[in-house]
Amino acid sequence: MTSAVKFHANGDAGELPARLRPAGTHAPKLVGQAAGPFEVPADTGKGPSMRDALVTGLLVIYPTVATVVAIVAGLFLASVNGT
Repeated sequence: MTSAVKFHANGDAGELPARLRPAGTHAPKLVGQAAGPFEVPADTGKGPSMRDALVTGLLVIYPTVATVVAIVAGLFLASVNGT
């Protein structure tokens, strides 16, 4: 038995017309959406601040000072012990 209805694979019954954008335009971006874990956040245009310089200085200077203090304390404790 065959059906009397004829089906078309590429028929346009119930389809909306295609709306393509021109090639020179870009898709709109969501401005309010936060960057995900693998997306680069938008550049705010600010340079490094004084806070950034202080934190970097502490990260560089603190381990050096702590190492020197530990060595001096070790030498002091060794000399007090008499060895």
